[in-house]
Amino acid sequence: MSGMLTQSPADLVALLSSLGGQAHVVLDSTGVPRPSHPELQPLADFLTSDTRDAYGHEGIYLAVGRRSGALLTAFIHWTDRGQAAGGLRHWRYDTVESLVRDGLRLSCGMTRKNALAGLWWGGGKGIIAATARSRDPLYREAVYSDYGDFITSLRGVYVTAEDVGTTPPDMIHVFRRTRHVTCIPPEVGGSGNPSTATAAGVVCAMEGALAELGHGTLQGKRVVMQGAGNVATFMMRELLGRGVASIVATDISEDRLATVRAALPDERLELRRVAPDDTSIFAETCDVFAPNALGGVLHAGTIAKLNTPLVCGAANNQLLDAEVDAALLDERGITYVPDFLANRMGIVQCADEAFGTIAHDPAIERHLGREWSNAVYVVTRRVLARAKAEGIHTAKAANDMADELARVPHPIWPDRGRHIAAALHRALI
Repeated sequence: MSGMLTQSPADLVALLSSLGGQAHVVLDSTGVPRPSHPELQPLADFLTSDTRDAYGHEGIYLAVGRRSGALLTAFIHWTDRGQAAGGLRHWRYDTVESLVRDGLRLSCGMTRKNALAGLWWGGGKGIIAATARSRDPLYREAVYSDYGDFITSLRGVYVTAEDVGTTPPDMIHVFRRTRHVTCIPPEVGGSGNPSTATAAGVVCAMEGALAELGHGTLQGKRVVMQGAGNVATFMMRELLGRGVASIVATDISEDRLATVRAALPDERLELRRVAPDDTSIFAETCDVFAPNALGGVLHAGTIAKLNTPLVCGAANNQLLDAEVDAALLDERGITYVPDFLANRMGIVQCADEAFGTIAHDPAIERHLGREWSNAVYVVTRRVLARAKAEGIHTAKAANDMADELARVPHPIWPDRGRHIAAALHRALI
């Protein structure tokens, strides 16, 4: 393992600062990762050698914030369908490898999500490495302003948006420094928090899966959730409105659970506070299990505990190992709805912002219906039917369908992202 990858994000900040504050690794015309500086060769080697997460990525961009001194990153997967697009995560990582792996997995998921949603966008993800100062309002203004400058410097190869650890007010600071941003608050012309749309889409995916499996509707079902954040809370509201018999949800924050109790005073809802390493919720008997927290929660240890026929949730990258853990679920007879299939609606809402916003927008609501051929409900059923017909697990069926769509070139700007990446590379070497 390269020393660079085992170092801390702070160590990478020091290296980048010595290189002028900005660097990258991008694919050349032959598909080989090339670093902008020789010191980043270990990262290029990782993209070549890793078989789990380095899934043909076109580029990794790195910078040090001028105001904040923070590590700023952007991960670009495939841009055949258009500019890379995906949210901006603000999270703490112990090593460079953990940050890089998260960015690679998340950006690949965005490629597939955007493709299955029918959006003319490729896949990307931004990450700000959190520090002890990340809760300070003045620091947040500085770091998100820095990120806006960073995005501008990438000349449109990546369009950023809101994600875990980033709030709508944070996005205003990004918006002030770049035009390549979406999911911004209504007061500056955006569509606002996409959590409600995301939640509605996940519930539609649950309905599609239940119907395809012959299990009826959500009426009278028992749903168990790991995580009770914003998206999960809106999911609870949707599920209660559809007549579920009960919901059990856990979270590590008592304050968060108190907020949910106040918002949803319903006797069918049971909320439990758990320790961060408590996985007892996975063993709860239910009709649908919904991972709604962070990624990598489904692995050999937790899959063995599951007592459900269906897993369908809002979290990104739920499988720790995409191939191994998907097979484990299939072996146990548990149907898995891949996250990028179920949780598309946040990016769908963001995608429409540049074309104006409309209350009850038909361009958004058709994704939540059952008539349009590309609706969440319809595509979920199509993926499950394909898996059964081809004798493969649902994750492979969804991956194959998404990758086929992801390689369809943008009808107006084919290869634009790669052309921008090449220009950025020439400017730094």
